[in-house]
Amino acid sequence: MPLGRVVIYARDVEETARFYERHFGFTATRLPGDRIVELVASDGGANILLHQAAKGQRSGQSIVKLVFDVEDVELFCRQRAADGLDFGTIHKADGYLFVNAKDPCQNSISVSSRAFRKDS
Repeated sequence: MPLGRVVIYARDVEETARFYERHFGFTATRLPGDRIVELVASDGGANILLHQAAKGQRSGQSIVKLVFDVEDVELFCRQRAADGLDFGTIHKADGYLFVNAKDPCQNSISVSSRAFRKDS
């Protein structure tokens, strides 16, 4: 059974929606009367549901990290930097690269080429 959706509790739902649309190619959908903004993945991956965070919820306190599969991590980082998203240091792992950043809610995100690594 594939993972279909991930919920992010956001202080600023609209800013968070723009972030994922701009940097990761999601399309925001809003239904009249619905409290959730659904970000639809352009490539058929899992969608993100944005829900207004409660006043008592603390940003960035999750133990979950969203990982986006990117074949060329260095190129992706350069392209995103030109559009205002700065990542940390690119790390080399066992046959792939990855790099970390934060979304507007201070949730951890990562881009990784792990899905494209060549098995040795």
